[in-house]
Amino acid sequence: AERPWVCMPIMAAPPPSAPGEPAPPPQPQPLQYSLLLQHLVGDKRQPRVWDPATLGGIPCPPKSEEQKMVERVMESCPFKAALACVGGFVLGGAFGIFTAGIDTNVGFDPKDPYRTPTAKEVLKDMGQRGISYAKNFAIVGAMFSCTECMVESYRGKSDWKNSVISGCITGGAIGFRAGLKAGVIGCGGFAAFSAAVDYYLR
Repeated sequence: AERPWVCMPIMAAPPPSAPGEPAPPPQPQPLQYSLLLQHLVGDKRQPRVWDPATLGGIPCPPKSEEQKMVERVMESCPFKAALACVGGFVLGGAFGIFTAGIDTNVGFDPKDPYRTPTAKEVLKDMGQRGISYAKNFAIVGAMFSCTECMVESYRGKSDWKNSVISGCITGGAIGFRAGLKAGVIGCGGFAAFSAAVDYYLR
């Protein structure tokens, strides 16, 4: 059978001894590849400086004071709350108009249910429902965004717990208007919904 190749240490030549003294035993000398490993992964390894320009990347110039100010404004809680309010208003209005469009009772007069509503009455009811939904969505979006921003600033972390805490606070605040039980249910439901949305987005 063929014997496997084995690396044997190189033996250094012993120093000359005085006449009459026994020769010292040869000392093993480290191999060259072990010295190379010390420079690659060992204690003698030098850290590399990350420079995108050497790899063909685009160098990033330093930010000006105006850019820093814009970033601070965009990351502030009032800006996030205003943005969520506008987004909630648009989304709520679209949702309200959509639900009114598939509702067969839009435009009908409860005092005279057999009368066919006109197009003007249908559009009026659709607009009223859209405005109502838009206001509610805008309030909820602003409350949730502002609460999440304050919780994140207080905790100093950006994780799923911020969404759960802010969802519970928002749902509880909305539900407490109808009583303690409704507030607890709103807190739990909104927190679970916020956790599910955050898990899906992340």
